[in-house]
Amino acid sequence: MTEETMNKQSCDFYFDSYAHYSAHEDLLKDKYRMKIFKNAIFENKDRIKGKAVLDAGTGTGIFAMWAAQAGARVVYAVEQSSIAEYAEKIVKLNGFSETVKVIHGKLEEIELPEKVDFIICDFMGSCLLFDSMIPSLIVSRDKFLKEDGIILPSESKLILTGIEDSEYRSEKIGYWDNVYGFKYTAMKKVALVEPLIETCPTNGILAKDCLFKTFDMKTIKKEDLTFTAPFELLPDQDNTMHAFVFWFDVFFDCPSKKIRFTTSPYHDETCYYQTIFYLNDPIDVKDKVPVKGAISMKPNKDNEKNEDVQIEFDANEKHYLQFYLLKI
Repeated sequence: MTEETMNKQSCDFYFDSYAHYSAHEDLLKDKYRMKIFKNAIFENKDRIKGKAVLDAGTGTGIFAMWAAQAGARVVYAVEQSSIAEYAEKIVKLNGFSETVKVIHGKLEEIELPEKVDFIICDFMGSCLLFDSMIPSLIVSRDKFLKEDGIILPSESKLILTGIEDSEYRSEKIGYWDNVYGFKYTAMKKVALVEPLIETCPTNGILAKDCLFKTFDMKTIKKEDLTFTAPFELLPDQDNTMHAFVFWFDVFFDCPSKKIRFTTSPYHDETCYYQTIFYLNDPIDVKDKVPVKGAISMKPNKDNEKNEDVQIEFDANEKHYLQFYLLKI
């Protein structure tokens, strides 16, 4: 390999976030995520045996190799980033080259020699839709999946609750009131617009879970990613609410049951965490007095990987409207 080629590869990796090994290390070390995907693949072993599988966004190729172990006739492992070069080496190293065909390219641009029976895809981003692969999944489903084909995961749900979080809000938002003796309140507005992607402490949660959106991955269309959905949050205590918290669940279609993967704060920590939307003005909530409103989400017009979120609600005889931007 020439020095020029090495420099080009280094440059490609630098500008390609999904080529960095650390991103894949985080995904592979998420034991709960890996266990659920493996279980879902092998629960479908009888349906996968002898069939064609598309691993959409294969990364380092582990889902593709599990599909091969489950008896797939062929697995098309498609990866846009430069990590595809290493996926090919990993597949060969583990003796799956005859079954797993690594394809370096965009799902929207590649061609396959046949329709597939299964699509396996970790399409989830933080808050489900932020920096997600759902648009690519939709394209690949419409191009490559047989009419009676199966997508894993098959369904996804968005869920919210509310939290009392005065200490952390003061640390993250109140900090801008006095920065080394200077007023930085202009930054406070910016901080409130950008939600936090972190683990939410469960001791601050003050309401029941509220499901506000469901997607069927077999029928979802790109237009469905722009939506407004009503919600009704039911507090279970008298307290002050400082933020909304979003997370998601996905479900895998298996012959005898559905397998659930959750990013709930009550469950194992995952690489997706939860998404915390701080309010400009905290509100007082009362036990069993609902907070009603609507959530609007859509891809940002300047960068579709980013996500615009609007939360509109009524509480204490007042109307609130807040805008947020999840951005890379």
